[in-house]
Amino acid sequence: MNDARSVVSSASASLAAAGVHSAESDAVTLLAHAWGRSTSDVRHAMIMRGTVDDETHQRFEALVGERARRTPLQHLTGRTGFRHLELSVGPGVFVPRPETELLVDLALARLPRHGVLVDLCTGSGAIALAVKQERPDASVHAVELSDQAYAWACRNRDDLHLDVEITCGSAQSAFPSLDGEVDVVVSNPPYIPDGMVPVDPEVRDHDPDMALFGGSTDGLRIPLEVAARAAELLRSGGVLVMEHAETQGESLPAALQRQALWADVEDHDDLTGRPRAVSAVRAAR
Repeated sequence: MNDARSVVSSASASLAAAGVHSAESDAVTLLAHAWGRSTSDVRHAMIMRGTVDDETHQRFEALVGERARRTPLQHLTGRTGFRHLELSVGPGVFVPRPETELLVDLALARLPRHGVLVDLCTGSGAIALAVKQERPDASVHAVELSDQAYAWACRNRDDLHLDVEITCGSAQSAFPSLDGEVDVVVSNPPYIPDGMVPVDPEVRDHDPDMALFGGSTDGLRIPLEVAARAAELLRSGGVLVMEHAETQGESLPAALQRQALWADVEDHDDLTGRPRAVSAVRAAR
């Protein structure tokens, strides 16, 4: 048998040495996953000097080895949290980030009662499903280009029993039957400039390129194409909410203003104070 506190401490040291910034938290999460218990149970066992059986310890050490090689934590557990949801994720789908939760706040603030929302580039379905979970009255539609990510989004929708229409296809031509009828379009499109190599191995080696790179040296080609489609979907006075890189807090709003389709273009900081999302109102047609 193995002392839970010592097991976590040793794993934390190994993960920290491998450059994992959240080493102690990740070690606790991995032990909970290997043990089939909650993270609260693990922390209680650490305080009370509880022990971990040998079989669990072996599973845990294998998981720690994978995490030290910078396999994303969420790929090892198969789960990630997003607002009030637990989503299934894994290879082939972008793992949603906490900062993206800002888009849900911005979208919900502008979504009328019984309103229509479209999520372009939905990935795991995180934004669309969070909106539907928090606003059951809304009509929510989402599209994803990647077959693999689309499968994850559908799985999450079905597991969570949320009534969201999810289709597989291009965001630039999605939902023609909704043209001019949508209240809010939200999007977390690929926006990393082409040629830029992500620093974190979890992103560089595991997130799909399709979900990362914006198709031009400034990263804005795909976001602007998606915004142009959003303008066709939105009613006059409808709102676009779009995530961007922190370096695009000026360039994307300026590019949207040049499209001459938008009014009240405004950028928004995330909880860390970094530029994270732009909102814009569809000008009168």
